[in-house]
Amino acid sequence: MTTVDIDFTAFFDTTPSPYLVLDTDLVIRYVNPAYLQTTGRTSADLIGKHFFDALPPRPGSPDDPQQNVKASLSRALDSGKPDVLVLQRYDIPAPGRLEGFEERWWSKIHTPLPGPDGKVKWIVQRAEDVTAFFHSGRAGELGEEFSTREKGLAAELYARTDELHRLNRELFQAHARERQVAVTLQEAMLSAPDLNRHDNIAVRYLPATTSLNVCGDWYDVVDLPPDRYAAAVGDVVGHGLRAAAAMGMLRSALSAVIRAIPSPAQALEVLGLYARSVDGAMAATAVKVLIDTRSRLIIYSNAGHPPPVLLHRDGTCELLDKATDPPLGAREHHVPRPQAGLAYMPGDTLVLYTDGLIERRDEDIDAGLARLTAALGADRALLPGQLADGLLARLDVTEGAPDDIALIVIRL
Repeated sequence: MTTVDIDFTAFFDTTPSPYLVLDTDLVIRYVNPAYLQTTGRTSADLIGKHFFDALPPRPGSPDDPQQNVKASLSRALDSGKPDVLVLQRYDIPAPGRLEGFEERWWSKIHTPLPGPDGKVKWIVQRAEDVTAFFHSGRAGELGEEFSTREKGLAAELYARTDELHRLNRELFQAHARERQVAVTLQEAMLSAPDLNRHDNIAVRYLPATTSLNVCGDWYDVVDLPPDRYAAAVGDVVGHGLRAAAAMGMLRSALSAVIRAIPSPAQALEVLGLYARSVDGAMAATAVKVLIDTRSRLIIYSNAGHPPPVLLHRDGTCELLDKATDPPLGAREHHVPRPQAGLAYMPGDTLVLYTDGLIERRDEDIDAGLARLTAALGADRALLPGQLADGLLARLDVTEGAPDDIALIVIRL
């Protein structure tokens, strides 16, 4: 048989149940943090003191709770077997007050531990505070058909359930705070100063509902004076800080490259080479468009991303799908990326987005594209900001989707 080396002090220190250890003279020799928290006492208040001196019963208490606890401890000492006290009232001094007691109801188990000679040397007391259970009225529902042990388990289960509800509330609040921090961080990373000069452009970002972390979707808008500007959206695989870090580096790199090389295809070629050196950036997707306002031409290149949509004034839609290539870093060797152009008319609308907007589980992407173009056609007369919000509403993602969403709406 293998001997397991267990640090039992560490075990009792970390368990959420309140425990203390008494010697045969009922002097407290150990008390765990959960017991201190439950009783509002310190180690100095309890350790080395007789149990009933450290935790005296309320004077004039009905039913003499001290005698009930003493009897239970005596039975454990005499029999060498655990003894259970169910729904035992034992009020304790109120913390921080010289006088006054708090009403407390307990479910206690006294377990004797033998020494080397086989005689009882210690008594372990587990004391669950079941005051809330008693006052809930549930205690009266436990009739004679329930054993003492079953009543004790019911009381402890109620106490654990109440504690679980409290912890769930705290966890929810912590998650809400974490989510707000994550969204604030994402918004800071997606800052695009050139957007301030474009009242014809609306952008939206929605974090994934299934993740509290920052994610890998992004958008960017870059001015290229005097009469051109570029827009891009991209998607890094995964969630969390690793994806966010990769997203930030790819976005910054593409923003810099397009200023020096105003060719979407060449800019994505450079970005693809850079992606090979960025941890977590392989298989990221991106689409880059260059809008020339003088020639009324959209020039674009796509690295494995869902196609942008050009919404015409009459409500018809055209997909920018003539220059699609594999995701960044997907090819073993460098190959020039394709590029295509498309003319537009004033009043047309260009929409770039990430896959969270259209993809649904167990559904072909063509169905998502059809839903997108139908929604755009229905709201074609709206201003960019209204169109963006209407699109999110029509696609039922206003409150978010399983994947994060980046969206750019440009009135040309």
